[in-house]
Amino acid sequence: MNKIALVTGATSGIGKATAQILAKNNYKIILCGRREDRLLELKNELSAYTEVHTLSFDVRDKKAVFDSINSLPEDFSKIDVLINNAGNAHGLDPIQNGNLDDWDAMIDINIKGLLYVSKAVIPRMIELKSGHIINIGSIAGKEVYPNGNVYCASKHAVDALNQAMRMDLNPYGIRVGAIHPGAVETEFSEVRFKGDSEKAANVYKGFEPLRAEDIADIIHFVVSRPYHVNIADLLVLPTAQASATIINKGQ
Repeated sequence: MNKIALVTGATSGIGKATAQILAKNNYKIILCGRREDRLLELKNELSAYTEVHTLSFDVRDKKAVFDSINSLPEDFSKIDVLINNAGNAHGLDPIQNGNLDDWDAMIDINIKGLLYVSKAVIPRMIELKSGHIINIGSIAGKEVYPNGNVYCASKHAVDALNQAMRMDLNPYGIRVGAIHPGAVETEFSEVRFKGDSEKAANVYKGFEPLRAEDIADIIHFVVSRPYHVNIADLLVLPTAQASATIINKGQ
Protein backbone atom coordinates (compact mmCIF):
# COMPACT_ATOMS: atom_id res chain seq x y z
CA MET A 1 0.00 0.00 0.00
CA ASN A 2 1.34 3.44 -0.92
CA LYS A 3 2.25 5.69 1.99
CA ILE A 4 0.42 9.00 2.42
CA ALA A 5 2.37 12.25 2.83
CA LEU A 6 0.82 15.58 3.87
CA VAL A 7 2.88 18.61 2.79
CA THR A 8 2.15 22.14 4.05
CA GLY A 9 3.24 25.15 2.03
CA ALA A 10 3.06 22.94 -1.06
CA THR A 11 2.39 25.67 -3.62
CA SER A 12 6.00 26.82 -4.03
CA GLY A 13 9.63 26.29 -3.09
CA ILE A 14 10.66 23.37 -0.90
CA GLY A 15 7.06 22.22 -0.33
CA LYS A 16 6.31 21.97 -4.04
CA ALA A 17 9.60 20.24 -4.83
CA THR A 18 9.01 17.78 -1.98
CA ALA A 19 5.50 16.95 -3.19
CA GLN A 20 6.91 16.36 -6.69
CA ILE A 21 9.67 13.96 -5.62
CA LEU A 22 7.42 12.02 -3.22
CA ALA A 23 4.69 11.70 -5.87
CA LYS A 24 7.25 10.25 -8.31
CA ASN A 25 8.25 7.73 -5.61
CA ASN A 26 4.77 6.30 -5.09
CA TYR A 27 3.55 8.35 -2.13
CA LYS A 28 -0.07 9.47 -2.16
CA ILE A 29 0.05 13.23 -1.61
CA ILE A 30 -2.09 15.67 0.37
CA LEU A 31 -1.18 19.15 -0.89
CA CYS A 32 -1.86 21.98 1.56
CA GLY A 33 -1.58 25.69 0.82
CA ARG A 34 -3.38 29.00 0.64
CA ARG A 35 -3.32 29.51 -3.14
CA GLU A 36 -6.02 27.26 -4.54
CA ASP A 37 -5.10 27.90 -8.18
CA ARG A 38 -1.56 26.70 -7.56
CA LEU A 39 -2.79 23.68 -5.60
CA LEU A 40 -4.99 22.61 -8.51
CA GLU A 41 -2.22 23.18 -11.03
CA LEU A 42 0.16 21.03 -8.99
CA LYS A 43 -2.53 18.38 -8.45
CA ASN A 44 -2.98 18.10 -12.22
CA GLU A 45 0.77 17.69 -12.67
CA LEU A 46 1.23 15.08 -9.93
CA SER A 47 -1.88 13.07 -10.80
CA ALA A 48 0.16 11.54 -13.62
CA TYR A 49 2.18 9.72 -10.93
CA THR A 50 -0.06 9.16 -7.93
CA GLU A 51 -3.33 9.93 -6.14
CA VAL A 52 -3.51 13.53 -4.94
CA HIS A 53 -5.85 15.37 -2.59
CA THR A 54 -5.77 19.14 -1.98
CA LEU A 55 -6.60 21.12 1.15
CA SER A 56 -6.75 24.91 0.85
CA PHE A 57 -6.23 26.67 4.18
CA ASP A 58 -3.97 29.11 6.00
CA VAL A 59 -1.97 27.41 8.78
CA ARG A 60 -2.56 30.51 10.96
CA ASP A 61 -6.31 29.79 11.00
CA LYS A 62 -6.79 27.24 13.78
CA LYS A 63 -10.36 26.33 12.80
CA ALA A 64 -9.52 26.00 9.11
CA VAL A 65 -6.57 23.71 9.92
CA PHE A 66 -8.68 21.28 11.96
CA ASP A 67 -11.74 21.47 9.68
CA SER A 68 -9.60 20.79 6.60
CA ILE A 69 -7.60 17.88 8.02
CA ASN A 70 -10.72 16.37 9.59
CA SER A 71 -12.42 16.53 6.18
CA LEU A 72 -9.94 14.10 4.60
CA PRO A 73 -11.63 11.18 2.85
CA GLU A 74 -11.04 7.71 4.29
CA ASP A 75 -8.46 6.74 1.67
CA PHE A 76 -6.31 9.76 2.60
CA SER A 77 -6.93 9.72 6.36
CA LYS A 78 -4.04 7.52 7.57
CA ILE A 79 -1.15 9.96 7.22
CA ASP A 80 2.27 8.30 7.27
CA VAL A 81 4.44 11.36 6.69
CA LEU A 82 3.87 14.98 7.75
CA ILE A 83 6.12 17.62 6.21
CA ASN A 84 5.75 20.80 8.31
CA ASN A 85 7.12 23.09 5.61
CA ALA A 86 4.87 26.18 5.68
CA GLY A 87 6.88 29.15 6.95
CA ASN A 88 7.88 32.70 6.13
CA ALA A 89 10.22 35.58 6.84
CA HIS A 90 9.09 39.21 6.78
CA GLY A 91 11.48 42.12 6.88
CA LEU A 92 15.13 42.37 7.87
CA ASP A 93 15.24 45.19 10.42
CA PRO A 94 16.91 45.78 13.77
CA ILE A 95 14.50 44.93 16.54
CA GLN A 96 13.80 48.57 17.43
CA ASN A 97 12.53 49.18 13.87
CA GLY A 98 10.61 45.90 13.55
CA ASN A 99 7.11 45.87 12.11
CA LEU A 100 4.56 44.38 14.52
CA ASP A 101 2.48 42.86 11.71
CA ASP A 102 5.63 41.16 10.36
CA TRP A 103 6.36 39.78 13.83
CA ASP A 104 2.83 38.42 14.15
CA ALA A 105 2.99 36.80 10.71
CA MET A 106 6.27 35.00 11.48
CA ILE A 107 5.17 33.80 14.92
CA ASP A 108 1.71 32.77 13.70
CA ILE A 109 2.94 30.80 10.67
CA ASN A 110 6.34 29.48 11.75
CA ILE A 111 5.37 28.44 15.28
CA LYS A 112 1.61 28.35 15.78
CA GLY A 113 0.89 27.05 12.27
CA LEU A 114 3.33 24.18 12.77
CA LEU A 115 1.69 23.39 16.12
CA TYR A 116 -1.86 23.48 14.76
CA VAL A 117 -1.11 21.14 11.85
CA SER A 118 0.88 18.79 14.09
CA LYS A 119 -1.92 18.72 16.67
CA ALA A 120 -4.43 17.80 13.95
CA VAL A 121 -2.27 15.00 12.47
CA ILE A 122 -0.51 13.45 15.49
CA PRO A 123 -3.58 11.62 16.96
CA ARG A 124 -3.86 9.70 13.67
CA MET A 125 -0.23 8.62 13.97
CA ILE A 126 -0.61 7.69 17.66
CA GLU A 127 -3.56 5.47 16.75
CA LEU A 128 -1.44 3.68 14.14
CA LYS A 129 1.66 3.67 16.37
CA SER A 130 3.72 4.79 13.40
CA GLY A 131 4.43 7.92 11.39
CA HIS A 132 7.16 10.33 10.45
CA ILE A 133 7.16 14.08 11.09
CA ILE A 134 9.68 16.30 9.29
CA ASN A 135 9.90 19.88 10.57
CA ILE A 136 11.54 22.33 8.19
CA GLY A 137 13.69 24.67 10.24
CA SER A 138 16.54 26.95 9.16
CA ILE A 139 20.13 27.79 9.94
CA ALA A 140 18.37 30.71 11.70
CA GLY A 141 17.20 28.12 14.24
CA LYS A 142 20.82 27.27 15.06
CA GLU A 143 22.39 30.74 15.18
CA VAL A 144 21.13 34.32 15.32
CA TYR A 145 22.23 36.94 12.81
CA PRO A 146 21.92 40.76 12.81
CA ASN A 147 18.43 42.02 11.96
CA GLY A 148 17.05 38.47 12.01
CA ASN A 149 15.71 38.77 15.59
CA VAL A 150 12.08 37.54 15.43
CA TYR A 151 12.58 35.26 12.42
CA CYS A 152 15.54 33.62 14.20
CA ALA A 153 13.46 33.33 17.38
CA SER A 154 10.66 31.59 15.47
CA LYS A 155 13.09 29.09 13.93
CA HIS A 156 14.79 28.48 17.29
CA ALA A 157 11.27 27.58 18.47
CA VAL A 158 10.96 25.07 15.61
CA ASP A 159 14.28 23.54 16.69
CA ALA A 160 13.05 23.25 20.30
CA LEU A 161 9.65 21.88 19.28
CA ASN A 162 11.31 19.29 17.05
CA GLN A 163 13.35 18.01 20.00
CA ALA A 164 10.39 18.05 22.39
CA MET A 165 8.09 16.39 19.86
CA ARG A 166 10.59 13.57 19.38
CA MET A 167 10.65 12.93 23.14
CA ASP A 168 6.88 13.10 23.61
CA LEU A 169 6.11 10.83 20.64
CA ASN A 170 8.86 8.31 21.37
CA PRO A 171 6.52 5.90 23.21
CA TYR A 172 4.37 5.62 20.07
CA GLY A 173 7.13 4.69 17.61
CA ILE A 174 6.75 7.95 15.68
CA ARG A 175 9.86 9.28 13.98
CA VAL A 176 10.51 13.03 14.31
CA GLY A 177 13.29 15.01 12.65
CA ALA A 178 14.17 18.46 11.37
CA ILE A 179 15.97 19.69 8.30
CA HIS A 180 17.57 23.12 8.64
CA PRO A 181 18.54 24.66 5.28
CA GLY A 182 20.97 27.52 4.80
CA ALA A 183 20.65 29.77 1.75
CA VAL A 184 18.03 28.28 -0.60
CA GLU A 185 16.91 30.26 -3.65
CA THR A 186 13.10 30.19 -3.57
CA GLU A 187 10.36 32.84 -3.20
CA PHE A 188 11.53 33.16 0.43
CA SER A 189 13.62 36.33 -0.05
CA GLU A 190 11.01 37.92 -2.30
CA VAL A 191 8.46 37.52 0.50
CA ARG A 192 10.96 38.82 3.08
CA PHE A 193 11.59 41.94 0.97
CA LYS A 194 7.90 42.42 0.18
CA GLY A 195 8.07 41.68 -3.54
CA ASP A 196 11.31 43.57 -4.25
CA SER A 197 12.69 40.97 -6.69
CA GLU A 198 15.93 42.87 -7.31
CA LYS A 199 16.74 43.00 -3.60
CA ALA A 200 15.80 39.32 -3.30
CA ALA A 201 18.02 38.32 -6.23
CA ASN A 202 21.00 40.15 -4.67
CA VAL A 203 20.89 37.74 -1.71
CA TYR A 204 22.02 34.92 -4.01
CA LYS A 205 24.47 36.81 -6.22
CA GLY A 206 28.09 35.66 -6.42
CA PHE A 207 27.61 32.08 -5.21
CA GLU A 208 25.57 28.98 -5.95
CA PRO A 209 22.78 28.64 -3.39
CA LEU A 210 20.82 25.53 -2.60
CA ARG A 211 17.76 24.82 -4.74
CA ALA A 212 14.38 23.66 -3.47
CA GLU A 213 15.04 20.36 -5.26
CA ASP A 214 18.20 19.81 -3.18
CA ILE A 215 16.21 19.93 0.05
CA ALA A 216 13.38 17.85 -1.41
CA ASP A 217 15.88 15.17 -2.41
CA ILE A 218 17.20 15.09 1.17
CA ILE A 219 13.65 14.90 2.58
CA HIS A 220 12.96 11.91 0.34
CA PHE A 221 16.18 10.26 1.54
CA VAL A 222 15.26 10.88 5.20
CA VAL A 223 11.70 9.50 4.95
CA SER A 224 12.79 6.47 2.94
CA ARG A 225 15.27 5.13 5.54
CA PRO A 226 14.46 1.80 7.18
CA TYR A 227 11.99 2.39 10.01
CA HIS A 228 14.55 1.78 12.76
CA VAL A 229 16.58 4.74 11.41
CA ASN A 230 15.56 8.29 12.37
CA ILE A 231 17.58 11.23 11.05
CA ALA A 232 16.80 13.56 13.91
CA ASP A 233 18.50 16.84 13.03
CA LEU A 234 20.18 17.89 9.79
CA LEU A 235 21.82 21.22 8.86
CA VAL A 236 22.24 21.64 5.10
CA LEU A 237 24.31 24.47 3.59
CA PRO A 238 25.49 25.36 0.11
CA THR A 239 29.24 24.75 -0.21
CA ALA A 240 29.82 28.51 -0.33
CA GLN A 241 28.17 29.03 3.07
CA ALA A 242 30.04 28.44 6.33
CA SER A 243 27.55 30.04 8.76
CA ALA A 244 24.49 32.27 8.74
CA THR A 245 26.66 35.31 7.99
CA ILE A 246 29.71 33.84 6.21
CA ILE A 247 29.15 33.21 2.51
CA ASN A 248 31.94 33.11 -0.04
CA LYS A 249 30.63 35.31 -2.83
CA GLY A 250 33.90 35.37 -4.74
CA GLN A 251 33.52 32.05 -6.52
